[in-house]
Amino acid sequence: MAGYFTYGRFVERYFGVSAERDTPVKRLADGVDYQELKPWRMYVIQFLNIAGLGPIFGAIMGAAYGPMAYLWIVVGCIFMGAAHDFFSGMLSLRNDGKDLPEIVGTYLGKRMRQVLIVFAAFLLLAVGVSFVNGPAELLARLTGWDMTLWLWVIFAYYVFATLLPIDKIIGKVYPFMGGALLFMALGVGAYLIYGDATGAIEMKELTADSLRNFHSNPDANILFPMLFVVISCGAISGFHATQSPLMARCMANEKYARPVFYGAMVSEGIVALIWATAAIAYFGGPEGLNAAADAGKTPAVMVNEICNSWLGRVGAVLAILGVVACPITSGDTAFRSMRLIVAQAFRFSQKKLVSRLVVSVPIFVVAYVCCFMDFSTIWKYVGISNQILATVTLWTAAAFLARSGKVHWIMTVPAMFLTDVCVCYLLEIILKTFCTCNNLRDLLRDACLTRSVIVKVELIDHLFRITCGCVHSHTSGCQFTCSTFADTAINQTCQIFRNNGIKYCLSVRFIEDQILRLYLTAAFLSDISHRKHGKYLRLLGKHGIKDSIA
Repeated sequence: MAGYFTYGRFVERYFGVSAERDTPVKRLADGVDYQELKPWRMYVIQFLNIAGLGPIFGAIMGAAYGPMAYLWIVVGCIFMGAAHDFFSGMLSLRNDGKDLPEIVGTYLGKRMRQVLIVFAAFLLLAVGVSFVNGPAELLARLTGWDMTLWLWVIFAYYVFATLLPIDKIIGKVYPFMGGALLFMALGVGAYLIYGDATGAIEMKELTADSLRNFHSNPDANILFPMLFVVISCGAISGFHATQSPLMARCMANEKYARPVFYGAMVSEGIVALIWATAAIAYFGGPEGLNAAADAGKTPAVMVNEICNSWLGRVGAVLAILGVVACPITSGDTAFRSMRLIVAQAFRFSQKKLVSRLVVSVPIFVVAYVCCFMDFSTIWKYVGISNQILATVTLWTAAAFLARSGKVHWIMTVPAMFLTDVCVCYLLEIILKTFCTCNNLRDLLRDACLTRSVIVKVELIDHLFRITCGCVHSHTSGCQFTCSTFADTAINQTCQIFRNNGIKYCLSVRFIEDQILRLYLTAAFLSDISHRKHGKYLRLLGKHGIKDSIA
């Protein structure tokens, strides 16, 4: 909470919040999406929008890495996640309540806008579908009813919440769901305090010795970057940037921005901290938590077990209802945000119900089909997509500060860190899939942690080419040749790619292009001297982003 009153106030003043400035709802009220709401109601809605399964299930899975999860949640939430949510909300306020792709297009160029429309739509669809299955499983476990029945009930609610004006369902139902969530957080948190005071449970302390990887399979789950992807909601999550515009359209005064945007994220961080601590305490440390996971206990089973044990049957029912409220209230606004992003991309007015149906029906048809896919298949793409979206949002905020003539490091530093997380995660996945060479794996990780932006860009570019054996051309495709600079170990890996990874070359190159675009944007924002650097200028031209960040 101290972070809200200290760093939160600093971020508010640094951005330049003005209580005298007209907000979008004053000028563009339409009775559907631009609808003035009371500050407390906006806070509750924003909190429930962003607090899905992530700060509960993600925190439990992240706790398997050990007490290091506490440090990431606290530091990430205050200095990265809450600032990320605040800037995404304020930038929407300052740009007529526009959605994230439009805001990114304003500050990072049209090409990034086009990428973000597709990317954000995919993430929102994946989140929406995931948050149909997750709460349905919990409700089926709680009531004993068939899970399919709950799927239909939740899906029907999502349809109405997406189509109707924001104050008709979301504005009226959310306060009750917020009450259930509050009971859940306070109930579990109070028992942790009580158990620690009485000695009923043992709380793990954060010590120098505990700042290591406790995961039962550390080779497959390395602390960096995996922890920072597993725990996104509660620390920093790109999904939040798609939700902030919903409240930006309903905010009558900019002075409400800090409690609504920054404050809601701090609240989510507290929820994540409670559940990470609860998981470690209940199962006797990260070792016991890992043993439970290896025995087949899912986060949903763990939540049910913890609530029944600590709060009794009645308390457990109320607590689990709070856990159910989180994903449901994020799933409905995920579909709502997707409707608005698609409509905004095609410049399609949403005032009339027919217009909203035209956009929403195809979305729900696709979502219905996706509901029959394996939940784990969908969810594994959500984590990294979430953090990539957060990375782009942070760079957008940095570009805004740079254009405003302000020191941009409060956004640039988190952006660079999260970019490294995403790069290392993608490289780790690629290496796990194709590479058996430990030397190359270490070399790639070293490249990701290099301080110099220019060195980082050049190393990653060089290493991708060595690894793929690929000379990329946008016109002629790929030709596979081994680098003359590669040593024996790298040549062996190159051969593996030549034999087994040809079909993945173009997709790998596309990923690299997007990564380099982010790094080059960072260099443009952070170091003016780089603009005179010959190699840097050539990289700008090579990757065609001069116009995007000019």
